[in-house]
Amino acid sequence: MAIGALTPPPSDSAPREVRLDFPDNRLLIDLCGEFDRNLADIEQKLAVQIVRVGNALAIHGEDGAMERAAHVLQALYERLEGGKTVEAGDIDREIRMGATEDEDAPGDQLEMFQRGTIEIKTRKKLVEPRTDAQKAYVQSLYENELAFGIGPAGTGKTYLAVAVGVNMFIQGHVDKIILCRPAVEAGERLGFLPGTQEEKVDPYMQPLYDALNDFLPGKQVAKLREEKQIEIAPLAFMRGRTLANAFVVLDEAQNATAMQMKMFLTRLGEGSRMVITGDRSQVDLPRGVPSGLADAERLLKAIPKISFNYFTAKDVVRHPLVAAIIEAYEADEAG
Repeated sequence: MAIGALTPPPSDSAPREVRLDFPDNRLLIDLCGEFDRNLADIEQKLAVQIVRVGNALAIHGEDGAMERAAHVLQALYERLEGGKTVEAGDIDREIRMGATEDEDAPGDQLEMFQRGTIEIKTRKKLVEPRTDAQKAYVQSLYENELAFGIGPAGTGKTYLAVAVGVNMFIQGHVDKIILCRPAVEAGERLGFLPGTQEEKVDPYMQPLYDALNDFLPGKQVAKLREEKQIEIAPLAFMRGRTLANAFVVLDEAQNATAMQMKMFLTRLGEGSRMVITGDRSQVDLPRGVPSGLADAERLLKAIPKISFNYFTAKDVVRHPLVAAIIEAYEADEAG
């Protein structure tokens, strides 16, 4: 019997092993990944050793780490049995959340809760929160008409908000999606930039385009924009409007002034939902101009049915170095 070992077998003094048997060899191959890279990822993140023996995996390490690794491997195998794939993000999600996943989740008309997990269905992909904070945030987006997501870059605040917006749109719960940002970098100089109005503001809106294109086919995005069912515009363009039956996202809200934030919040119309995302540590407003995000947080926190969800460096789902960078800056500011 061939043995594919990622690491040398443990010594006699090593802790006991946990052995998992997987009946479907084809699915086991997918579980291990090309050149056993999925197993190597789990080994590195959980400080265990995994030895593949036929249709079984033997896990060696400390008791708690072995149990976590076994839980992750079993959950990933169940994904494969359900016809899903296993990517690096799925491994990261199971490692972060597997040990704290709820046994039962509340029912929801959008059918996003299954076996305690949350899944956001879009045209192009199935999106799943990868940390407990992300899960609580997504839940609040469905349960509240006005929700805030506050925390550092890379924690999925805007990405998940757009995913929920697309999900609610394709299920007919809203008639349009409106995504906006303060074009604060351009300020009063916006009119002096070359090109049409759209060409002037598009660079500031690009992250919103990127998120949309992850969830909807490009041709459909173009058609929906042409039909005004999807709008991507600077915050200033919201003045004077009443936004009914829409899913509205204000991104980079820390760069909205207090007056702009008040203007935006009072656009909320019948059948609409609003999401405000921002990072309090990256305010680009002129010195002395208070951030509308901090102002709204102070004034609205006690109002029922308005949710505030917070993220930390531990929720960063980009490159691991991003979390380390954020933590270094936070430590410097605290010191």
